[in-house]
Amino acid sequence: MAAPLASKPGPLGAPCKPAGPELDFRSGARTEELNKLIQEFTKHDQREYDDQRALEIHTAKDFIFSMLGMVQKLDQKLPVANEYLLLSGGVREGVVDLDLDELNVYARGTDYDMDFTLLVPALKLHDRNQPVTLDMRHSALCHSWLSLRLFDEGTISKWKDCCTIVDHINGATNYFFSPTKVADWFYDSISIVLSEIQKKPQRGMPKVEKVEKNGTIISTILGVGSSRMLYDIVPVVSFKGWPAVAQSWLMENHFWDGKITEEEVISGFYLVPACSYKGKKDNEWRLSFARSEVQLKKCISSSLMQAYQACKAIIIKLLSRPKAISPYHLRSMMLWACDRLPANYLAQEDYAAHFLLGLIDDLQHCLVNKMCPNYFIPQCNMLEHLSEETVMLHARKLSSVRSDPAEHLRTAIEHVKAANRLTLELQRRGSTSSIPSPQSDGGDPSQPDDRLAKKLQQLVTENPGKSISVFINPDDVTRPHFRIDDKFF
Repeated sequence: MAAPLASKPGPLGAPCKPAGPELDFRSGARTEELNKLIQEFTKHDQREYDDQRALEIHTAKDFIFSMLGMVQKLDQKLPVANEYLLLSGGVREGVVDLDLDELNVYARGTDYDMDFTLLVPALKLHDRNQPVTLDMRHSALCHSWLSLRLFDEGTISKWKDCCTIVDHINGATNYFFSPTKVADWFYDSISIVLSEIQKKPQRGMPKVEKVEKNGTIISTILGVGSSRMLYDIVPVVSFKGWPAVAQSWLMENHFWDGKITEEEVISGFYLVPACSYKGKKDNEWRLSFARSEVQLKKCISSSLMQAYQACKAIIIKLLSRPKAISPYHLRSMMLWACDRLPANYLAQEDYAAHFLLGLIDDLQHCLVNKMCPNYFIPQCNMLEHLSEETVMLHARKLSSVRSDPAEHLRTAIEHVKAANRLTLELQRRGSTSSIPSPQSDGGDPSQPDDRLAKKLQQLVTENPGKSISVFINPDDVTRPHFRIDDKFF
């Protein structure tokens, strides 16, 4: 960590400012220089939204939700009134704890300009007020099988073709909801719907540039005007309440105590389609607390978030092969740091350099000790499956970062600048075309679509980095209701 140079005490023993620049003991880098580099990275990494870009974002989102409404009508499998969680950032950015091994590599600037993750409940269990007990007898910690015996006969009938079947000695049959079969069904259904949509194109409709199934995730890239939007669409199981396996976490003291209510934090959780290292892919789901993480993010200081984003940009490629560390691991370490360190220390606006160095140190410590506890279920070690060879390889890579953090920050800045240049070049080529909404008939451009673009731009500006829940009925996809964190629109 950074260490100030010696200074003489001031009046009444108060410390004076260091006689010289504050230095990082390990690398010799000036913390002032590191802070400036982090600020420069943040400036280039943040997205600017004008009216046109805001309208393009809405057009892509509207297309995705309309598509999902048509998927629901295919065979009535999806809930009629569903609640999606839209997260800023794709799966590759670590916004959800999913395995990245089977994902194709997409790069901002080269393949897309903005990325989102959309959690789509295939099943909902929202009628319980007590802790939710899952069947974890066959699974590693943080994972579970899901028996459809929790649901009614109609649900079982609709989904049994997406289940693995276990016959018991007493003659009973148990249907276990299969993440791989659900993902196959979801991809096939989306492909059918997109094929139908493209037979009857509407003016202003986004161009579907790519639809790929990456493991259990469906990645879609839409071209809208001068923008390319990546949507990682993830079929999930949605629960209200809190899992029994995570009850002990609620008994501990946390950094968010007194800032947000416990009800906000434990409003629900998901099962996402990912299995443990030795688990059965056809049966095992992973617990996800993405909804809670949206709330916790409100309590994290801007300087710590800047350091986290910069650190993520440095490690995301450096540690990409062999697969061992994901950005989600780094996010978990940041949450643990928030619990461990005093709030007034984390609130310091000019401590981004300290936070960056600390995150690198924490990550290296976790690798060397092969220990990274899940924030919500601490007894689950997310690194226990790694080999000694893999952890030492990545620890050595991190050691090179720690010995010269300034140089790695400069490299991250150059990468994000290059991505922005590619995006701007594409925008210049497409700037002559104005993009109406898919529902637009090409009428007066100052009518509702323009007002909607301004409203959306205002929401984006006022709620940076926040996530959007959307309540939508497939029988009326033209009128979605938005929730940005706890605000309704």
